[in-house]
Amino acid sequence: MTDTAPEQIDGDVYVTPRYLAGSAWIGDPALQPLFELGWHRHHDEVGNLYVASPDRKVRLGFLPEGDDDGLWRITAYRDPFAAPAWGVCFNDMTPTELVTAFTTALAAAYTQGPDAYLDKEPRDRFDAVAPLIKGGWELQHPRWGVMELQSADGLAGLEYVTGRLDETKELTTLEARWYMWGGPKGPRWYATASTGTPVHLVTAITTALADPAPVPRWQSGILSSLRPHIQLTPIVPPPPPAPTPLDVHRRTTARPRPVLTTTSVPRWSTSTSPAPARR
Repeated sequence: MTDTAPEQIDGDVYVTPRYLAGSAWIGDPALQPLFELGWHRHHDEVGNLYVASPDRKVRLGFLPEGDDDGLWRITAYRDPFAAPAWGVCFNDMTPTELVTAFTTALAAAYTQGPDAYLDKEPRDRFDAVAPLIKGGWELQHPRWGVMELQSADGLAGLEYVTGRLDETKELTTLEARWYMWGGPKGPRWYATASTGTPVHLVTAITTALADPAPVPRWQSGILSSLRPHIQLTPIVPPPPPAPTPLDVHRRTTARPRPVLTTTSVPRWSTSTSPAPARR
């Protein structure tokens, strides 16, 4: 659980496991880390959003009206006019928390300079799979040229291709160096990362993927195909704190006192005579 205040939680239930929560159907959390850096943004005529760093060396497309289900496409460049150095894609069913983890790490890397987001000092790929192994994910039977891990329930996985790949196809197809997925048979969420994607950025995704903490969702937005495989817990706001003695004192002293006038309540006294009866 997070320490987010109840009024800030965007949902009415918590979903476990998070890799089966599906999309939150809102892009703001994943876009915010880049907006906070003041990156340029514009919409096209059909509602797609394009975000770019000031030097145009990192670009993001949020494409609800794109040509396929690749909702999020992020690319980085050594030269703004050259081919991308790497590309990452998340489809429209990907849990938003995974995208947010990536863009948060990307924003931090960009502030450190090109060496951080162009992987000039490559790290061991094991760094990216370590969070999954620690989270109980298991290595699958070896396949030629592919290392594969799956969650304990078999409903989420990661594949890493060890052989040669066509770098152009990596940017536009599922044939990428890193491939992550989640969901039962049928339409699933997926994320890809091409050769050259800094391992620490991939690690941001796998760390969020392995996180056991539930995530908030609106029940009405959860896909029916996921419901048999997830646990839902209502989000119940905590009761208001009990008033302190000072609170009680302030309320008492702030309460207006009634004002009595001599004519508000008629009174008889021994010195007054009743009014004569009318005939």
